[in-house]
Amino acid sequence: MIYIGTAGYSYKDWIGPFYPQGIKSSQMLEFYAKHFSFVEINSSYYHMPGKQLFESINRKTGDDFKVAVKLFSGFTHERNTGRIEAEKFIYAVSPVLESGKLACLLAQFPYSFHYNDENRDYLKYLREWFEGLEISVEFRNHGWIRKEVIELLRDYNLGFVCVDEPAVRGLIGKVTVSTSRISYVRMHGRNTAKWYGGEGSDRYNYLYSMDELLEWVPRIKELEGETGFTIISFNNHPLGKAVENARAMASLLAEMM
Repeated sequence: MIYIGTAGYSYKDWIGPFYPQGIKSSQMLEFYAKHFSFVEINSSYYHMPGKQLFESINRKTGDDFKVAVKLFSGFTHERNTGRIEAEKFIYAVSPVLESGKLACLLAQFPYSFHYNDENRDYLKYLREWFEGLEISVEFRNHGWIRKEVIELLRDYNLGFVCVDEPAVRGLIGKVTVSTSRISYVRMHGRNTAKWYGGEGSDRYNYLYSMDELLEWVPRIKELEGETGFTIISFNNHPLGKAVENARAMASLLAEMM
């Protein structure tokens, strides 16, 4: 199965390009779920989520809908949380876990998360704290792209997140590999000029061309052949560009797979 969707769904600048005029924020997910089979929940990165959020997601989406939930920044950026906070996080996501809608947790680490022994060990702790749950790991620093890291991820059943991003020195590049039962692709756009110099979501303000999307079709086919469960998340969200590209990717895959 291939699940295609976007990173987040509640954006005011999607009203017009995607959402109808007059829609309330409380109505967005139900509308979104009529068009896509998957969504990435990003609000959980900014603050520890409550159980009510995921009870609401259950009510507003169909039985076959899938969600990935980004881990709170305390687990990935500040790294000042631990087992107790992990238990609270698991309790919060329990509604979508019990309904079968939870695809995985997304651990997106910053560029400053360098490859070293301490951080290798931290991945093991993360695995222990969230035992039994699927976790997909996104690295930003190219230092992690090495054989022993891929082996470590496989040994600890941690997924590797493949990314499309600008060709900026130091980033991980377009590495295509699967290390768990889930293949995960995040499409960030290729806005090189704004990746470090932009403000807010400027770095993700990018619309993929059809040729750029086509580059990923054979990679996605390869990943799907390895795992049978593939997530494609478009994070180029400004002005609904993620929606446009997610729809285009769905059409390309339907034609060629």
